[in-house]
Amino acid sequence: MKRILLLITYLLAYTSYAQKPAFDPESSTGQLFQYSEYIDVAKTIYTIEDVLANDLLSYKNLESANHDFGFTSDNYWVRFALKNSSNAEKTYYFETGRPVTDIINLYEINTDIIKYQNGDQNAFSARNVEHRQIIFKLTLQAHSEQLYFMEISSDGEAINLPLTLYDESSFLITNYKQQLFLGLFYGVLLLAGFIYLFFYNSLKNKTFLYYGIYVFSIALMQAALDGFIYQYVFPNGGFFNSRMVLITAISSNFFLLKYCEHFLKVKFNLPYYKKAFNAIYISLAVVLIMIFYSPKAFELAYPISNINGLFSLILILTTVFTMRYKRISVDIYFSLGVMFLVIGLFGFVMNNLGVLPSNFYTLNSSKFGSGIEVVLLSLSMTNLIKKLRKDNEKAQALALKKSEEISELKTFFMSNISHELRTPINAIMGMAESALIDSNNINENKDKFQIIKNASLSLLSNVNDILDFERIEKNELHLNEEEFNPKLILKEISNNWKFEANKKQLNYNFQMDSEIPTKVSGDPERFTQIVNNVLANAVKFTNEGYVHLKLNCLTQPNDISRFYFQISDSGVGMDQESKAHIFDSFNQMRLNNKRQFGGIGLGLTISKHLITLFNGKLQVESIANKGTDVFIEIPLKTVVSALSDKKSSVINTTDSPIEILVVEDNKLNQLVMKKLLSNYPNASITIAENGKQAIVALKTKAYNLVLMDLQMPIMNGYEATAIIRSGDLGELNSNIPIIAVTADATDATKQRVLRLGMNDYMTKPVKRELLFEKMNACINTRNLNVA
Repeated sequence: MKRILLLITYLLAYTSYAQKPAFDPESSTGQLFQYSEYIDVAKTIYTIEDVLANDLLSYKNLESANHDFGFTSDNYWVRFALKNSSNAEKTYYFETGRPVTDIINLYEINTDIIKYQNGDQNAFSARNVEHRQIIFKLTLQAHSEQLYFMEISSDGEAINLPLTLYDESSFLITNYKQQLFLGLFYGVLLLAGFIYLFFYNSLKNKTFLYYGIYVFSIALMQAALDGFIYQYVFPNGGFFNSRMVLITAISSNFFLLKYCEHFLKVKFNLPYYKKAFNAIYISLAVVLIMIFYSPKAFELAYPISNINGLFSLILILTTVFTMRYKRISVDIYFSLGVMFLVIGLFGFVMNNLGVLPSNFYTLNSSKFGSGIEVVLLSLSMTNLIKKLRKDNEKAQALALKKSEEISELKTFFMSNISHELRTPINAIMGMAESALIDSNNINENKDKFQIIKNASLSLLSNVNDILDFERIEKNELHLNEEEFNPKLILKEISNNWKFEANKKQLNYNFQMDSEIPTKVSGDPERFTQIVNNVLANAVKFTNEGYVHLKLNCLTQPNDISRFYFQISDSGVGMDQESKAHIFDSFNQMRLNNKRQFGGIGLGLTISKHLITLFNGKLQVESIANKGTDVFIEIPLKTVVSALSDKKSSVINTTDSPIEILVVEDNKLNQLVMKKLLSNYPNASITIAENGKQAIVALKTKAYNLVLMDLQMPIMNGYEATAIIRSGDLGELNSNIPIIAVTADATDATKQRVLRLGMNDYMTKPVKRELLFEKMNACINTRNLNVA
């Protein structure tokens, strides 16, 4: 009975459709849409039986080969008939709709109604042709005519309705061409996206980030429109699948604007345009909320999203034209890329809004525009990379120049700070030293002067450490080669720290090997610094118990003497964690000791570096709350020189006065130098307060030696030495021994004075023994040369 009713329904439907002839692909003229009709049933939901039985439905003719219904959530029905007038069975592939249309079901009307499901809200596996597009496989028997009804519905997106029949061979060829085109299109997008994300990772410029994400968003949006997201990600349709086109469209729109904003530097070049960009960002955020808010809001989101896209394109164009009008440079490839993108997206949006007819070019205009745009914008990004590289090179050159300037300023500062600190220290230490050797001072006064001297030595040690740390950082710390008596140096260091140890009521002991040579070659200042820093730590970190200094010396071939120091204390010691950081810079400041021990934490750092320069060794053993043992090994060359004895004999047998010109501007230092030189045999001292006075003095009197300060008013020591060595003051003066006596302890200063022609160099605070040794060497050498 049911089959009879269906047959009657079919006959009635076919009778009502009889006014339209069936389309025969082999012989009919025109196209299938001209043989088809449609009806808009609005929001009414009909079954196929309802449609077949309702003869009141008023069908309309389709207007084009790709009829456009615009943005709509209405339900539509289309009917057409196909005819096979040949003697053989025919198979056709029927393409219709857009891949993102929600429901497109095809009903084959016969004695039985056969339903073919399609659309991206039906399961992909339910399709009779597993293809990303809306494809139905239709079979027509020989000499037959078949009636079809098609149900179409969507949730608000634009509906286009192409009606195209392919035979098997043309279907395969068309698919091959499409895959080739799509492969090239998506390949370009993915390649560009990855490349510019890599550039962002390297350059950290947000323009590359936004462009890379924009390209990926375009690829995802097109993949959603082409049905690939549905086929491979959401094959069962569903909530997110229906919203992927809008989500990716919003993402593309947002990142396109962000890219253009950063590439064109809108905030800098056209700050008032930034508000327009922000307005569209807000609108995009609203649309994003709408697609998840309600079905009605979701439906409205489609046209609003397209309008947003249209305004975004207008804003980008306006920005580019405004910048060109203001003569602000805009990359030509960017302008061309944006132009093609605007043309492509404009055609796509206008087609979605129903303004432009649907055809191959309007339906794919966004692909053409995006593809060409990506290529052109990639060229513009290449230019951006070139510009960034050039800017980076300029920045590096500027940074290098600034660095060199800062380095010069730093060198000048360190030289100046050295001078400014050492000058008063020299005066203090000189006066304290003079008071200590003055036999008229009682012991109580000597103790006070010893405290002053030790405090000055501690301050001087910190100054030296800071200066040396700067040299270590610049790899400019080098050892000097001089002859010195290690016994005298070690006794002075020991006496200073013995005094400090006694103040803390520590048991202090110094044992020195009797086999120590009296004269070695090396850097006496650095030798002193090493022993002084380590011994200072021993006294400083010991509150009760003992501090012992022990020295052994081993003579080796080639006149090498190895000095072995052991500095032991019963102080606070160190645990293993603290011991691991003892050579770190400013380590003392990192320790949680409430600054109870003082110091800046550079002593061991610098000592270790200096010992390495001496080709020596340093080892530290320590136990927390038990004490510390420091072992130092320093090799020095023993000096055995007959010339040295001859020089000494020369100065010892010279009875004539030694005329010494002291060039010094500081009054206290003048007093210190007079006091020190008062103990030099047969010394006659003349003071000049600057280089100009020194030149006048040399013109009026013959001198045996000049002790030259460097930083002085009116004429400094450099300028005065240059005049003396030039010969303008006579041949005798041009060869006069000159010793630089300066508070500037930098290597650069030492090298400069030696290059200028000075005979020697020493730093303040002046040590009397070292000063006399250098004076003897200069005076004796001159006397020997004259003899």
